[in-house]
Amino acid sequence: MHAGESPCYVISDIHLGAHNAPAEHTLLALLAHARDHARSLVINGDLFDFWFEWRTVIPRLAFRTLAALADLRARGVDILWIAGNHDCWGGDVLRRDVGVDYQAGPWAGTIAGWRALIEHGDGLRGREDLRYRVIRPVLRNRLAIAAFRWVHPDIATRLAAGSSHASRTTRAKDGGAGLRAVALERLASNPDLDLVIFGHSHVPALERAPGGGVYANSGSWLESPTYLRVTTKRVELRAWDPRADGSPEGHCLDAFDRRSEKTLSSAQELLGGVAGNETGRRAR
Repeated sequence: MHAGESPCYVISDIHLGAHNAPAEHTLLALLAHARDHARSLVINGDLFDFWFEWRTVIPRLAFRTLAALADLRARGVDILWIAGNHDCWGGDVLRRDVGVDYQAGPWAGTIAGWRALIEHGDGLRGREDLRYRVIRPVLRNRLAIAAFRWVHPDIATRLAAGSSHASRTTRAKDGGAGLRAVALERLASNPDLDLVIFGHSHVPALERAPGGGVYANSGSWLESPTYLRVTTKRVELRAWDPRADGSPEGHCLDAFDRRSEKTLSSAQELLGGVAGNETGRRAR
């Protein structure tokens, strides 16, 4: 068991399968480091550029990463995976075989003691995401998923790769402003929130809201790998490049301390892991 100051790492938008081997190697290095240094891990969507579960096969490119995640779980690291728009078709393989807590939609609970709301971020902007919100229910419809399962995996993967080029290779055209506005509104409307975390825009961000809460976006792996490191006292936006300053966790780009008036119970402070109110379960 990890306790006290052992951190929670938050990653998103890795898009494995759309990159060359070095991108996967840097991710595996982070996961290897997390085995002995993290209390919990949050994958905030789009770990894979395309993920779909057939009855008896999984995408080949996922093998090493899923094995690393299963190893983390075996070592007692809690893993929460929020579905993104590229990996929203998860199921038994992720939940039962790998052992992660895979959820679609927003998640609310405590992360390293912070009262948090976590969501991938697709479809949250008003006018900009209007067209996507129209097709999203179709993509996630049970009948559509069942029909797609009949397509051969090689063909299905090729179809998926050809239909989502823009959303995996570029940052949001608004520079992340749309999701920032949504996050600040969520913090303003719910003063009890300490932390709102989005992904999707590929724009790393860490900002203190007027009420004292924090908006964070872990960015992506597309240009320079970035992630969030959360402890009971502080949230940090970090670049994963352990060679940069000699730190085994890369270098810190920005950080905010947790507001002191939002003190949780001693039990929550001790756990420092992930606890959610949607499943009614607390991480070890």
